[in-house]
Amino acid sequence: MPYRYLEDIATADVAFEAWGDTREEMFVAAADATMNVMVSDLSAIARVEHRMLQVTAEELDMLLFELLQELIFYKDAERLLLRVPIVHIQAQSGQFALRTEAYGEEIDPEKHDLIVDIKAVTLHRFKVEQTPRGWEAIVILDI
Repeated sequence: MPYRYLEDIATADVAFEAWGDTREEMFVAAADATMNVMVSDLSAIARVEHRMLQVTAEELDMLLFELLQELIFYKDAERLLLRVPIVHIQAQSGQFALRTEAYGEEIDPEKHDLIVDIKAVTLHRFKVEQTPRGWEAIVILDI
């Protein structure tokens, strides 16, 4: 589990730190951390539905922000819990582009042990950076 929840950062929200050797691994870890805030057991999310996700941003940190917001959008608009197994990131012409095929299924309270509902990703203390250990992100979710 390449993420951990941070207890002392946000009082009424949920904060986490995600990491990976590559920025792609860190994005996948952040997506899992986001889903794990809502569902206690990620393995309970079956590969029933698939969605191609594509987001763009001028900065890498905003690319992660857009991906996490997209996961929340599908949860709200289509009642889908989506997992992101792998991401592809390209940088060109001053823009970052991410694409992935996410999988998941419709929320089923009898199957999915639901914890809390995420309203949005916040920009408060939001950070993505390359460190000597690899890539790291700090994210706070509004619940």
